[in-house]
Amino acid sequence: MHAFSRPSPRLSRRSLLALAATAPLTAAPLTATPATAASDVVVGGARLVADGVQVNGGGALPGKLTARAWLLADQDSGEVLASYRAHLRVAPASTLKMLFADTLLDRFERTERYRVTDADLAGIPSGSSLVGVKAGITYTVEQLWQGVFLRSGNDAVQVLARMNGGVAKTVAEMQARAVDLQALDTRVVSPDGYDHDGQLSSAYDLALFARHGLRDADFRAYCGTRAAEFPGGGGKTFRIENTDRLLSGTYGVTPYPGMIGVKNGFTSNAGNTFTGAATRAGRTLVVTVLHPKSGHNAVYEEAAALLDWGFAQGSSARAVGTLVEALSEGGTRASGSSAGKAPHAGSEASAADGAGPEGWGALGGAAGAVALLAGGAYALRRRRSRGSAEAAPPS
Repeated sequence: MHAFSRPSPRLSRRSLLALAATAPLTAAPLTATPATAASDVVVGGARLVADGVQVNGGGALPGKLTARAWLLADQDSGEVLASYRAHLRVAPASTLKMLFADTLLDRFERTERYRVTDADLAGIPSGSSLVGVKAGITYTVEQLWQGVFLRSGNDAVQVLARMNGGVAKTVAEMQARAVDLQALDTRVVSPDGYDHDGQLSSAYDLALFARHGLRDADFRAYCGTRAAEFPGGGGKTFRIENTDRLLSGTYGVTPYPGMIGVKNGFTSNAGNTFTGAATRAGRTLVVTVLHPKSGHNAVYEEAAALLDWGFAQGSSARAVGTLVEALSEGGTRASGSSAGKAPHAGSEASAADGAGPEGWGALGGAAGAVALLAGGAYALRRRRSRGSAEAAPPS
């Protein structure tokens, strides 16, 4: 078995995390209370927190949009072209795996090999989507990431998290990455996006994850892979296909022209969730659709309709907001008049609104210290150069 006992690249990060572990364990209670506007400034612009559809120019939006939240943006400029409840905090399902990938993709070389043990697979939630990782089989890192992106395999996520030093460490690093990306609606409880009390994100934050991830050549290649051969033991392999139906064209969905990826999700609690990106005539758009009311293909149909609308508008649809840049990459920190409060001003879906988890965990006590201090350490971590190269069961 190849051991992945990598030392931390920065002693300062270890010191920061050790200091965080000494913080008082006084986390905020997980109560189902809506978040109120923390300041008069919202990440991405004030219109993105307003209720109702936000659009400025362009033709009529597609009819029959039933999703509880959605957002359409330009990949290159970051301009949000239209949105509905962009900062509403809801259960993300496996779309959260975009943040997992954006956080961990550069930790291991694609060709590195790892022999999976029973301990690596312990604790995977019952009912999870699985790619079929088995103890005793050696996998390349590339194959594990294919399991994550194509089959939304929580088993592949768990193994990669264990290789990274454990689930708790990975969750803390994902939360720190979300803070750096200014995805302040996101609360990470598990790395796979499966239903847990307090695990929330928003259409805005998921679009941030997709936009940032797509700048990485490996991320872009994995999410755009339609099918691959996966180890099955005994020298045999089996075929896995991407569960993104706009990419693979399965279950009655027509493949979307120019579709790049990115990630779909489904749980009984979250419903259907999807963030996708497509290119047409040299322009790339990113779309997030969360929790449409009905229809197993509705999330794809509504995403395709929004993409069609965006591509048809040209420059006639003017920005109603923007996808901000990561703080560690020169982004300007969103700030407001209320010192010490997060300026995202998102609200949590209520139970009456068909909400996700019944509460969200505020960053407090030791958990908050770990995430925030790890965020500072993350800004120091070396990133590999990003290329410009060119994807449902519960998850």
